Amino acid sequence: MKKDTTGRKQQNTNPFKRTILFFGDFSAAAVLLITALVVYVDPFFHYHGPLKGFPYLVDNQLSQNPGMAAHMEYDSVILGSSMTVNFQTTWFKELMGLNTVKLSYSSAYPKDQANIMDIIFQSPNNRNGKKIKKVFLGVDVLTYTGGVEETKYPIPEYLYDDNYVNDIEYILNKDVILNYILRPIADPEPTDLSNVYASWWTEEYYSEEWVLHNYTSPEQVKEEARPGAYLEAAAKNLDVNICPYIEENPDTEFVIFFPPYSILFWNDVLKENHLQATIEEYRYLAERLNAYENVEVYFFPDREDVICNLNNYADYSHYHPKFNRYMAECFANKSCLVAKEGQKGKGIDDYLAHMEEIVEGFDYEGLLEGR
Repeated sequence: MKKDTTGRKQQNTNPFKRTILFFGDFSAAAVLLITALVVYVDPFFHYHGPLKGFPYLVDNQLSQNPGMAAHMEYDSVILGSSMTVNFQTTWFKELMGLNTVKLSYSSAYPKDQANIMDIIFQSPNNRNGKKIKKVFLGVDVLTYTGGVEETKYPIPEYLYDDNYVNDIEYILNKDVILNYILRPIADPEPTDLSNVYASWWTEEYYSEEWVLHNYTSPEQVKEEARPGAYLEAAAKNLDVNICPYIEENPDTEFVIFFPPYSILFWNDVLKENHLQATIEEYRYLAERLNAYENVEVYFFPDREDVICNLNNYADYSHYHPKFNRYMAECFANKSCLVAKEGQKGKGIDDYLAHMEEIVEGFDYEGLLEGR
């Protein structure tokens, strides 16, 4: 404001300055509105659990798992790779009375499991005295040969830490606003959380013809891997990424299971000449984990009726969801349980002997020549 010669104030008539001030005020108001909207809806559950009635889209494991681990109501959890995505949490309620959340990571490494267990065991569920009853953890042997800090994909750190300053990457994220708030409002098809992350394959993809069409057998490797080739890496991964959580949470039962890959997985193992190394890795992982009182180990790779029938698979390793149901039933009735040392029942040596017998006796040439 300026004063004229009579002392009265004059209104600033500079249009450029007024425009700048207007857009500054508008931008600040827009940022505040967007911030409030994202925090209120919170599509990644970073600040709170889901709002009743909002049609949440849940399809981003890396970004949405940490929030679900922190703020969902649950007493048990399913962890693992894509071998676990077709579990339905309603089965665990039906069979075992558990309120389970599924937090799968496709192609997960042990470090991926550690990252999410950090949050699970520090979640309000745990802090408020609601202990985690069970952790169902699928173990893929090949991933345990990787480095202890190796993850399949880079994680968005701002969703895994307690630093609210870097939350701006979430709050002012165009993809979050458009795809996880506005799109669900415009086209409400909420994700069924009991079957979240389920694979896209429909029934026609589970066929021998489809699997063989998409499968390429590796070239034969001449030099055989030594039997203990994978044990050092497996030991380090257990030491750093898995066993600390088992030891620090003795009241939580860890249900460890080895998934049933198809016979083509074992063709790869034979062609790449590491059968004994893989067998010994299975043995080491099973024995080491089964030594804990709060661990049960289940072994499914030697289910001959499953793995030798490619109509049960959509590719060389991913099985039909009915086998996820079968495994859940086994967890409930203790079928395919690996006996601990000194207990009655099949021990890991029995399972591995049967596995090796299947692998070495199968007619791979007949299967592959028939396509």
